[in-house]
Order: sequence, then structure tokens, then C-alpha cells
Amino acid sequence: MKQGLRQSIIAARQKVTADDRAEFSRLITLRILDLPPYKSAACVLGYMSFGAEFSSEAWVQQALQDGKQVLLPKVNSVTKQLELYRISDLQRDLAPGLWDIPEPLAERCVRVDALQQVDFILLPGVAFARDGSRLGYGGGFYDKLLARISPANGGGNPALAAAAFSMQLVKDIPQEATDRKVEWLLTENEVIDCGTERTRMSN
Repeated sequence: MKQGLRQSIIAARQKVTADDRAEFSRLITLRILDLPPYKSAACVLGYMSFGAEFSSEAWVQQALQDGKQVLLPKVNSVTKQLELYRISDLQRDLAPGLWDIPEPLAERCVRVDALQQVDFILLPGVAFARDGSRLGYGGGFYDKLLARISPANGGGNPALAAAAFSMQLVKDIPQEATDRKVEWLLTENEVIDCGTERTRMSN
């Protein structure tokens, strides 16, 4: 079921025009920048988008201009884990990595292992439900990263947010015991407080 949902959403997202994708991404970026957990964060973890995803570059650039510590992931092809690096310049600090997604250059950036310092995380994904359930691309990279960041493993308790086009919202996503829900969903149309949605659904 997950794979079928993943394929159908990716196919539908590919049909969004480049102009619409740019405008939706602009609106979503403004919503992220206005989100209280982002505003109060000193250290944020983002990602560089690829394909027909929400375009994250403007948000990452603004986070740097806002004076925040900005971390981006790099795939370790041996351990199949995400390693986090602090970047300071999008043009100089990144190069195409796995799947041609821009990744930090290890020789130019400082690797950050103190995951408890992360205050805010913007997560990628294929589909989301209003209760914060997330469907990723199937590699499990972010599930493993979030497990390392969890308080149970000595990490902090960062705010978890995700940016998506409204057509990526679905009614329900099958969840595993290890899956983490996001707290905030930001689309071109709305800001969804997933905790409030979960409370409403349970009543």
C-alpha cells in the first residue's frame, strides 16, 4: 500500500507546472519563516530539494541570513546514515551528491554530531496526513536520523515540520512503530498544527 501511494503522489506532483511549483514554494517558505518554532530556533536542520519537491533553497538561504546555524544532511554510502554538516554558503559549500541532490562538502563544512543542539527540523516527504503522519521515499534515512535525535537516545526535542503541496495531503498513511509524526505541516494554503488535528480526530 505504501509503495502504491508513494508512486501515485510522486506522479501527481510531477504534473504540477513549474510556475505553480515556484509560487507554491514561495508561499510555503513564507509560512515556515513565520512559524514560532522556527523563529525561536538557533539551530535548524533542512534539506536541499530535488525533482518536483517543494523548493527549499530560498528557505535555507533565508535561515542563513537570519543568523541561524544551518545544518544539511549528507548520505554516508557505507553506513546508509545521514551525517549532518553546518553550512554557511550555499554556492561554495555544496556539491551534487547521491541522486544529484546538493550535499555539503565535507572538506569545507564542519560535521555536527551533537544532535541535541538541533531546535527545528524541516523534513522532506512524499505524502502527509493532517495528523502529522509522513510517508518518505522508502530509504529510511530520516527515520534513522530521528531515532538518533530522540531524547531517549540523548538527543534533544526539536520541533518537526514538513513542507508539502496541498495535493500531497492524504487522509491516512500506514504507520510503523518507529515512525515519527511531524508537528507542523505547511502547504501553499495553510499551516496545519498536527497536534491539534490529532486531538480533534480522537474526540
